[in-house]
Amino acid sequence: MADPATIAMAVKSAVALATDKRMWKAIGVVIAAILTPIILVVVMIASILSAGSDHNKAAIDLAFNGGGIPAAMPAEYASHISNMTDCFTVLDGAISDVEAQMEGGPLDNIRVKSLFYSLNFGAENLTLASTEARAFVDCFISYEERKRTVDGAEVTYTVAVPVSLNTAYTKLSRQGLAVTAEVKANAQKIYERIAFGGAGLFTGEIERGGTGNTVLDISAFIDPSTKNNLDLVTYAEQAFEAGWGYVWGTYGDILTDSLFSYKLEQYPDGVGSYEDFIRNNWLGGRTTDCVGLIKGYGWLDPESLKIEYGTNGMPDIGADTMHNNASVSGSMDTMPDTPGLAVWKSGHIGIYVGNGKVIEAMGTKYGVVKTNLADRSWSAWLEIPYINYNTGE
Repeated sequence: MADPATIAMAVKSAVALATDKRMWKAIGVVIAAILTPIILVVVMIASILSAGSDHNKAAIDLAFNGGGIPAAMPAEYASHISNMTDCFTVLDGAISDVEAQMEGGPLDNIRVKSLFYSLNFGAENLTLASTEARAFVDCFISYEERKRTVDGAEVTYTVAVPVSLNTAYTKLSRQGLAVTAEVKANAQKIYERIAFGGAGLFTGEIERGGTGNTVLDISAFIDPSTKNNLDLVTYAEQAFEAGWGYVWGTYGDILTDSLFSYKLEQYPDGVGSYEDFIRNNWLGGRTTDCVGLIKGYGWLDPESLKIEYGTNGMPDIGADTMHNNASVSGSMDTMPDTPGLAVWKSGHIGIYVGNGKVIEAMGTKYGVVKTNLADRSWSAWLEIPYINYNTGE
């Protein structure tokens, strides 16, 4: 045991250190140096995972719609956004593969990406292999075997069919993913921000048509025998003037009771969540979704004036796949003033009709409307594949 003199000296030294402000300041600096990076990362990730923060809104927009990451953004934060964007590219490929097996409408790709974002944003060194992307996307669909007649013979083929959101949650959980209440809530906020072109957040000018006319008239088409940009504009103007409604997975047909029932079954969330509104506002009129406005023109038979699904070389694809398939496209600052070009952002597409205006199927509670090109934060323009462009040159 130490002698009393040694103990007394140790006590005096401890007291001296405890009362030395310079010593405590030095200790504080060391602790701060160690903990500050950790605290910053925790705060950053916490704010990222809260879909209500301002900088997270910017991160969501950048991940979904692209654009330059501000130079002032912390490197860790910028890295997370870049990683998420790369993963979205891989998801787009998996979604395109699945859509090739679907009938009657595309997959709700915004829902898929919103959940992936909520589950993974902030993860260290986030990457996604193509097999992982396909496994994730498969959680949002089921596969059915159907029969059809080809050259007089009955053949069996496989169709991908969207499942309900609750079923998707269950399938994701079976993959070992923690689909918590917080993840679901954040994913829903992200979905509402991006879905239907962000219509719920838009405060700019919206022009509405609204005669309710369901007749398709091609008398003003310049060349009904081809699919061209100028007739696409005429078709879109007609949809606007007639006040077409918006129903996910439709493409210009009249929304009958039977078609509505089919879409409710096919898209229990994207359509079912708005069942009362659709029934009260759009039933009995022509309806479309954003990319359906383009596909409906592509599938329009000029002889019968019927929209024949999957015809004229226009595949049944979503807005993002249409953008990805375009061989001529560019950023908005390079957009030529060519009516009939499409304008795109993640999950949404519209038709530029000239004079700084866009006609778009904006969302369930909006229908087909006309907006200002400059007001809608589009990410890119494109010449629509499967459409011939007459630029007047």
